[in-house]
Amino acid sequence: MKRMPFALAIVAFVMHDALAQSGVDTLARIKTSQAINVAYSPDSLPFSLAGANGEPSGYTIELCKRVIAQIGRAVGNPALKVNWIAGSVAERLDMVASGRAQLECANTTPTQSRLAKVDFSNLVFVDAGGLLVKTASPIRSTSDLSGKRIAVLKGSTMETRLGESLRRRLIDAKLVPIANAADGIAMLESGAADAYAGDKVKLVGSMATAKDPAAFALLAEEVSFEPYALALPRGDSALRLEVNKALTHVYMSPDIETIFMQWMGKLGRPSPALAMMYLLNSIPE
Repeated sequence: MKRMPFALAIVAFVMHDALAQSGVDTLARIKTSQAINVAYSPDSLPFSLAGANGEPSGYTIELCKRVIAQIGRAVGNPALKVNWIAGSVAERLDMVASGRAQLECANTTPTQSRLAKVDFSNLVFVDAGGLLVKTASPIRSTSDLSGKRIAVLKGSTMETRLGESLRRRLIDAKLVPIANAADGIAMLESGAADAYAGDKVKLVGSMATAKDPAAFALLAEEVSFEPYALALPRGDSALRLEVNKALTHVYMSPDIETIFMQWMGKLGRPSPALAMMYLLNSIPE
């Protein structure tokens, strides 16, 4: 069998490498279809919430609308059709990984295991994990959770991190996986769960929409650190650049204060950590 000439082998290797790197071209796909599919959470107030007209709303959705506008400019169509697709965190990540969605907008935490399937934008928020209990509950910290049942969103980073923390501290509590935030509140109300674990801002949103918000209390203790970002197709640097361009523009303009105050103004001003996040996640020209 004849061997391939060395120079030809080098050319073949370079071409193969170039093709491999250009295998993901989400912008071209969006340009051809003149539409973008966006995965979102239907029950993550104040970040992402289903709307009556089929268009979601929330803090992250407002950021994503500006991202979509930037993508539209990049593909030469400022009026892209947007197909919003609701799903759980696992479903949203699967949509992006499989190509069914080109962007994900909710309150998703980047992790090393998730990075094996998808990429992420620059950060869009930083939060902490916490515990919601009934006002009359004797639970005041994680130290009081022994023998208790804790509702937690299935497949979330909170489920993993809280479980590891409880095992490490030898606290014998039972985690009860739930499908959505409404289930967590319902289990607390019925007594099927003694606590509901989740990201603090989302817990505040769930408490605010409950039948009797005064019946619940958010514990002061923070049980995890939760940074959020937008999930993107893995290996597509061109799309990630346009997404981060849009986020930078928002962070460096008055828009970010408007968006924050609209959806989280009741919580006060942005924390020092969040203000620093906006600064550190802005990319210079």
